[in-house]
Amino acid sequence: MASNQADISRFDERSLAELVNHEHETPGKAICIPSRTREVAMKAGLAFLLTLAMAFIALPVVALFLKSPLETTLRSLHDPMVLDALRLSLTTSTLTTIIVVVMGTPIAYVSARFHYFGKEIADSLIDLPVIMPPAVAGIALLMAFGRMGIVGHYLSAFGISIAFTTLAVIIAQVFVSSPFYIRQARTSFEDVDLAFENAARTLGASRVYTFLHVILPIAMNGLISGAIMAFARSLGEFGATIMFAGNFQGRTQTMPLAIYTAMQGDLDVSLCLSIILVAISFVVIIIVKTMTRRVIMRC
Repeated sequence: MASNQADISRFDERSLAELVNHEHETPGKAICIPSRTREVAMKAGLAFLLTLAMAFIALPVVALFLKSPLETTLRSLHDPMVLDALRLSLTTSTLTTIIVVVMGTPIAYVSARFHYFGKEIADSLIDLPVIMPPAVAGIALLMAFGRMGIVGHYLSAFGISIAFTTLAVIIAQVFVSSPFYIRQARTSFEDVDLAFENAARTLGASRVYTFLHVILPIAMNGLISGAIMAFARSLGEFGATIMFAGNFQGRTQTMPLAIYTAMQGDLDVSLCLSIILVAISFVVIIIVKTMTRRVIMRC
């Protein structure tokens, strides 16, 4: 009996020792396989979501090009509606961008460098057009600058009419696109190290000279990116323009409005203008990404 108990005890000790040695030789093997499986499954799921998102975005763009052959697009480029809309859009968007840059640059610099009473309210008002529905922006502009508006009522007494003119197109574009430039410019000025500005002021440079020759060159890439985004936003403006400026060919009918009008009669013209806007959007994205990459590499 004692001999049997000793054999059993030696067997248990030997089995326990073999189990411990096996665990030491293959550490983590029991949890490694499920962990690797979860990692593969997660990567596969993320790849599927990414592919689905890219297909969802790319499919409408590809369909736009497939439904408008090159020959049809080139023929539609000679349509008077396309030429008028293209000329008006490029002209008004260029003027809008110049106005936004001239007015928005000092505003962005003040917002980035100085603290004053009501700064949060001012920043919120500047950002408001970004989240305001375009149709609401158009009605608001009409109530302010229309013939019976708060300001337009007094202007009409002097024979000045803003609503439903090319000037109304520019005002609508400035209203909706200025936050895109000001926000980007403000971020660019905030990224400029104060040491450069303080060093220039210490050497006797005026605030204006420091801004023009020290701060502005450093922040230039960001400012250009903001100006390009403002230009693109102006080019694609629809809701505020049609509510405040109307839809008159050659006077207020920009490319988005021409697309809307052509959809009711000539689909080829609508597709041609859409392709032009898509091409411009691609160019804008490439330029902005290039400028942003340069800023990151400089930092």
